Amino acid sequence: MVILYLYSNILYQDMFEFDQYLGFLAFLAIVTMGFWIMFLMMLVVIPYWVVGALIERINELLEERKAKK
Repeated sequence: MVILYLYSNILYQDMFEFDQYLGFLAFLAIVTMGFWIMFLMMLVVIPYWVVGALIERINELLEERKAKK
């Protein structure tokens, strides 16, 4: 009888308390937001920045060539 009681407590005990569950959800939300921000930066922001810097540098070089003539 005691063994059955202990076994039933192990089977039906809660995995998380409510505040732990909220903390876990907050952790998942923060990790997910971080992932999507890194994804956005790698695919959009960094290439945009690199291409803009290259175009600006090419325009500066062309202006220097025109100034020398």
